[in-house]
Amino acid sequence: MRTYITEDYQAMSRRAAHIIAAQVHLNPACVLGLATGSTPIGMYKQLIEWYKAGDLDFSQVKSVNLDEYAGLAPTHDQSYRYFMQTNLFDHINIDPANTNVPNGLAADPAAECQRYNQVIRDLGGIDVQVLGMGHNGHIGFNEPGDAFELETHVVDLQESTINANARFFASRDDVPRQAMTMGIKSIMLARQILVVVSGEDKADIVKAAFTGPVTPRVPASILQMHPNVVLVGDKAAMSKL
Repeated sequence: MRTYITEDYQAMSRRAAHIIAAQVHLNPACVLGLATGSTPIGMYKQLIEWYKAGDLDFSQVKSVNLDEYAGLAPTHDQSYRYFMQTNLFDHINIDPANTNVPNGLAADPAAECQRYNQVIRDLGGIDVQVLGMGHNGHIGFNEPGDAFELETHVVDLQESTINANARFFASRDDVPRQAMTMGIKSIMLARQILVVVSGEDKADIVKAAFTGPVTPRVPASILQMHPNVVLVGDKAAMSKL
């Protein structure tokens, strides 16, 4: 695992953006696995800046997102499709047909998960998968449990995740209770994994995930088994490594 410790969130975002930009330069038709949440926003802003400066071209890039809430329309302002549009896709020249996010309104979520697995296979797999990390070690919506889930699946969100996401909704009751997420196998098959972490409140889980035992109780700990992980974090998040 390669580790980059940066001074602050802005430097972390820039370092992570360099890794994505290098992949796009190396392979203009690469497949990027993308994540939502507050941590990657700065990275996306930096990529947009470089695109607007003429330094990046996303016209051939394909993307697959980690997850989506079940029951939210793509136009809902808390859906992850909406997040990706507003924080990245609407500001770069990526072909909308090449962007993939699970369909939160699918009548049969289990069938949608199978369709999504096939999308990833048809693309030839993921070149770089971006991951944030939850306070309980979840990656995507793979919550702590008794086993590592395999491919894209429907998950019941844990109370800690519902509470963490409640600030984005009008009330806690509005937070969806289920989501569709890529499984651990889907993530681990990516050729490179880029983990971004920021803030002192992530220091304990970063330590547990990368220096503790590999256990489904800390889903991110499985990343210790991947041959090509890059961990980028600010000093606060990395302070206990």
